Amino acid sequence: MDKQRGTHAFLMLVYMTDYGNYQLENVSIAIIDDHEVVLEGFRSYIVKSGITHVEAFSKAQPLLDRIHSHPFDIYIVDVELPDMDACELIDAIRDLQPGAKIIINTMHEEMWMVSKMTEKKVDGVMYKSAQLDQLLEAIIAVINGRQFFCTKFKKARNKIQAHNSLLTRREQEVLMQIAKGLSTKEMSNTLFISENTIETHRQNILSKLKAHNMAELIIKAIAAGYIDPKSVSDET
Repeated sequence: MDKQRGTHAFLMLVYMTDYGNYQLENVSIAIIDDHEVVLEGFRSYIVKSGITHVEAFSKAQPLLDRIHSHPFDIYIVDVELPDMDACELIDAIRDLQPGAKIIINTMHEEMWMVSKMTEKKVDGVMYKSAQLDQLLEAIIAVINGRQFFCTKFKKARNKIQAHNSLLTRREQEVLMQIAKGLSTKEMSNTLFISENTIETHRQNILSKLKAHNMAELIIKAIAAGYIDPKSVSDET
């Protein structure tokens, strides 16, 4: 507990000495999470940090409705929501408020989720397993125009970047079509390349990911962060 208070005090000192463009009490934050305990815990912690304008939402639509009358400085978004996919929510927030600052807070540390959040170019990612001090650190970084990614996320992202160097852009496109359950002919029509070329890409993908069949390929592709398990067709 003493260590946590010390870290909190240090962050506040850094904020006041190096990042004086903003005052914490003037920052407005929206938190969206479908777990009431998480919402209340985050809201209470943020308010104690000196940020007085904090609003909590358990569903996406009420947040979007609120943005029309009151855009926020920072959005802290959970990945799993009852009424909207997190990626859809990120797009919806940015449609209403271009340049919105978004921090993802999630329990999902899987590679596919790291890949999705990297593609969405969010401003910060922290895992729910992290200490609350990281939440304040993320807020301070993002409100001052920087990004904040927890150590686990950065390591996973680096791993994905290494994996992405294995497959070419076209091979990744073919892999996405395989995950959707498309036939070779359907992939040929979708990607405007010959069926023979599709089969060549398929064999190269199997070889590069060291998979012996399509089922193993999908499992390894998900683990490597190439595809979202939700996008995989039951027919694959």
